[in-house]
Amino acid sequence: MITLALSKGRIFDDTLPLLRAAGIEVLEDPEKSRKLILPTSRPDMQIIMVRASDVPTYVQYGGADLGVVGKDTLLETGVQGLYVPLDLKIAKCRVSVAVREGFDYEAAVKQGSRLKVATKYVNIAREFFASKGVHVDLIKLYGSMELAPLTGMADAIVDLVSTGSTLKANKLIEVERIMEISSRLVVNQTSLKTKQADLKPILAAFEKAVS
Repeated sequence: MITLALSKGRIFDDTLPLLRAAGIEVLEDPEKSRKLILPTSRPDMQIIMVRASDVPTYVQYGGADLGVVGKDTLLETGVQGLYVPLDLKIAKCRVSVAVREGFDYEAAVKQGSRLKVATKYVNIAREFFASKGVHVDLIKLYGSMELAPLTGMADAIVDLVSTGSTLKANKLIEVERIMEISSRLVVNQTSLKTKQADLKPILAAFEKAVS
């Protein structure tokens, strides 16, 4: 059995055409089904639905043979024990710094102020601000990032931005882009050896669909 780990939402939706290119249809909609393991048109392949941040862990420890995960998650959690053969060029967005309207971010950075930054991307944020020589106190949050500057808890946030409409709705502005993000295919290194005959055609079909 080949197991593919996916997360709900954009990554799942954007992966479906790639699966179809490999001749694989997912037989149930995760938004309508309560099942966490979904069957596919291939009797020897199943999809498991997990949190985006857990995809690398499931693949690393053999809970899944392969998975689709954002570059942001990989950079934050690391890629130990994972083979990352392909940028799938799906679920594109960016990691950015945003502040509330009226906050002079440029002046604060220029003056060497110590910034309070809320984010779930602690490692990415730490590395980015260190490279700029900016001193920051990082506050780890898991959601509703936009609230942190609005309540005065933080000066800035580091978060994923797609269209920017959520920032706009909460009177925040994007002040710096840290990096562009897309989703990667990750493969368990042991599976790559023991299930090579089954995995190779799937990887080749993904590669063809992407190019």
